[in-house]
Amino acid sequence: MKIAVLSRNSKLYSTKRIVEAGKLRGHEMIVVDHLKCDIVIEQKRPAIFYKGAYLTDIDAVIPRIGASVTFFGSAVVRQFEMMKVFSAVESQALMRSRDKLRSLQILSRAGLGMPKTVFTNYSKDVDEIIDFLGGAPVVIKLLEGTQGLGVVLAENKNAANSVLEAFNGLKARVIVQEFVKEAKGADIRAFVVDGRVVGAMKRQAKEGEFRSNLHRGGKANLIQLSRKEKAAAIKAARVLGLSIAGVDMLQSKRGPLIIEVNSSPGLEGIEGATEVDIAGEIIQYIERNVQTKKKKIQKDKVNA
Repeated sequence: MKIAVLSRNSKLYSTKRIVEAGKLRGHEMIVVDHLKCDIVIEQKRPAIFYKGAYLTDIDAVIPRIGASVTFFGSAVVRQFEMMKVFSAVESQALMRSRDKLRSLQILSRAGLGMPKTVFTNYSKDVDEIIDFLGGAPVVIKLLEGTQGLGVVLAENKNAANSVLEAFNGLKARVIVQEFVKEAKGADIRAFVVDGRVVGAMKRQAKEGEFRSNLHRGGKANLIQLSRKEKAAAIKAARVLGLSIAGVDMLQSKRGPLIIEVNSSPGLEGIEGATEVDIAGEIIQYIERNVQTKKKKIQKDKVNA
């Protein structure tokens, strides 16, 4: 098969590992910078022009779309879908997962546990918000934040007031969540591929930090998920329509609480902590689905 990894940097660990895993299984692997793609819209002839030529004969794409370029990146993925190319992450699911508010609403509707959350339209009723969440401290998150950026722990009402006032002044939309004390600065990342948890790690924040992201200096260790945690991760990915997802959870007295579902989860931390060939799992998932798709096309031709 010819598989394209949609990535802006071929030297990134995740991109390199996926390319390596694909080549080991005998596939032709190419890296395509989605920001340099020209989308050609024509009646019944959708196409993508890249570096002086049309992209053709591609069997599947693996989107590695950064949050800052979600709009254009998802448009490129959607164009490949229109060209009947299989995408490891569907464009609609990508857009859905990047909208933090919408994704939380979907997860809530599905009955999944999550921290108490408030979204306000530049509200000044800070005391009321904090009381609803059970009191300070509270966590304030930018809707567009990633890798722990735009996440602030407000220790008391005055601090929360100051942070919200600053964000409101910048016209930045935020959500306010309860601070789950019993998590002790740690969270779980479960990596889901094709409806199955293929690896999980526990990330612990460094001393003096409440954000456990590895980019913020957190440390990762292998963890064995409980049955409830595994079921929650699989269900979270499914209800958001993601076949590949990094599901982040907090361990609490109420059970696992989903804090985020990532549609382009990094491989370095999870592969290092688990020693599992996650990139290989992704390639095998594509193989199964492309083969099924080809068989369906052949069957439709026979029945036509």
